[in-house]
Amino acid sequence: MMLNLDNLIVEFDKGLRSLFAPAHSLRPHPDAGMAEYPLADSEKKQAAALMRVNHSGEICAQALYQGQALTARDPQLQTKLAEAAQEEVEHLAWTEQRVHELGSHVSVLNPLLYTGSLAIGAFAGLLGDKWNLGFLAETERQVGAHLQSHLARLPENDAKSRAIVQQMYIDEAQHANMATALGAAVLPVPVKMMMRFNGKLMTNSTYWV
Repeated sequence: MMLNLDNLIVEFDKGLRSLFAPAHSLRPHPDAGMAEYPLADSEKKQAAALMRVNHSGEICAQALYQGQALTARDPQLQTKLAEAAQEEVEHLAWTEQRVHELGSHVSVLNPLLYTGSLAIGAFAGLLGDKWNLGFLAETERQVGAHLQSHLARLPENDAKSRAIVQQMYIDEAQHANMATALGAAVLPVPVKMMMRFNGKLMTNSTYWV
């Protein structure tokens, strides 16, 4: 896919909306209609911090998909990336609402995270579609592991947050399977390790700010 001014303007607009406009979900929120059980102050603080991390992760995912779609060569892959990106927008809506319900705020680092992730996604696309897909598949596997760890750390009676994270896990697994089915390359171990390091850096920072 050739980069041109129109594409860049569209992606810039998407970025602004991802960062500064409320996200909207086409699907019902996974926690819709669920009871809000009382949480101790410490539990509420923990849940809010974890959901803030998840929201920032979705900011990164949105930027990655946009960057990958900008430089992907195969029209089918561009379409699949756009479909997956829409689900990430829904995840943004779910996590943002939950963070606010828990009385907290989204991370102030999101603009920086978005910019870096967009650049990484565009670079992955420039390497070729099979490596682009490989990066996507590995990203989603690592995100899935991260979400599973959050399910273990969320307060047991925070059913609303747990429902959101569980549905996000299902969606991310589907994205990884989609990438594999389309011919994703297996990334070298050092690349996977670097991705894990970057993921830990993001989660550790956005947990607090």
